[in-house]
Amino acid sequence: MIRLPRPGGGVREYVPRTAPAAPGGIGPLVSRTVFSAAHVVADPFADTTPDSPAAVDWDATLAFRRHLWSHGLGVAEAMDTAQRGMGLDWAGAAELIRRSAAEARAVGGRIACGVGTDQLTAPAGPAEVRGAYEEQLALVEETGAQAVLMASRALAAAASGPEDYLDLYGHLLRQAGEPVILHWLGPMFDPALDGYWGSADLDVATETFLELIAAHPDKVDGIKVSLLDAGREVALRRRLPEGVRCYTGDDFHYPELIAGDEQGFSHALLGVFDPLAPLAAEAVRTLDTGDTAGFRAILDPTVALSRHLFGAPTRFYKTGVVLLAWLAGHQEHFTMVGGLQSARSLPHLARAYELADGLGLFPDPELAEARMRSLLAVQGGLR
Repeated sequence: MIRLPRPGGGVREYVPRTAPAAPGGIGPLVSRTVFSAAHVVADPFADTTPDSPAAVDWDATLAFRRHLWSHGLGVAEAMDTAQRGMGLDWAGAAELIRRSAAEARAVGGRIACGVGTDQLTAPAGPAEVRGAYEEQLALVEETGAQAVLMASRALAAAASGPEDYLDLYGHLLRQAGEPVILHWLGPMFDPALDGYWGSADLDVATETFLELIAAHPDKVDGIKVSLLDAGREVALRRRLPEGVRCYTGDDFHYPELIAGDEQGFSHALLGVFDPLAPLAAEAVRTLDTGDTAGFRAILDPTVALSRHLFGAPTRFYKTGVVLLAWLAGHQEHFTMVGGLQSARSLPHLARAYELADGLGLFPDPELAEARMRSLLAVQGGLR
């Protein structure tokens, strides 16, 4: 029995599992293309401050990517889950892209990398934003990785309307050597992206987004939609040109969106698949056999954990993701770049532990319990 803090005060008793969930199979995933956005592991011994450049433990960071590839998942690198713009600057992201792309080549893993404009540290005009995108796109393409054109805070601040988005993205798509993934990240993940695609009205923004894709279908492999609105995602994917995929980024409704309906389905590029990798892979392999009910039976119970991790303010979900990686034994500490381990309360972290343990996510439940006890003792005085 372990004593966990309640959100409203006091403590409650929880009896941890004594064994993990049964391991799933191995081999490629067939019926869906599945990426996990991956977190970075900080160097806990670096003498840094929250506004210092990120100090990354490269060995542990790359080992975690090998863990994801071993389950058949692709890695979505240097994206929101890796704390882009929340602890990881462009210099750190560029090094992360280089190292991870080299590791992907070495092990045969699939990788897509985020292309943004975060090297801009001051207000910039459209020409400067375009130049920043071009610099990052060139680096990603040089590594041989697929590019994910991420939403840009600088563009959101500089654009005067939809035309600026169509012009800039159109230029980048014409320039791209290979089809890219377009990423629409909602303001719940980053408030600076409110009004992206030129309008705070999502219906109007959607029309601009679709106009861009229709003009360049040969340069768009797919779109990653992170709006946490399943109905909007389904309506959007039904209007995509033939051959353009929808990668769900909806960490609240992913089972139903991946399962799909009679008119189609979503692939996946999800931050929550960082902690859920074994179960996510097992679920998709079940779906590969045509067993949709079995797929849902595996993945539906994980939604409670995902909704908890991604609860408002959603942008701090990375803290719970890294906590679970530590508890699962994928890293030796709970230190994050930028000091983001402090972004969630102790009751929130305790609930994340309880939900993950209930799913059997920890390969060594005794280790997870011992580590959770140490966190509770240090931060909450619980023994």
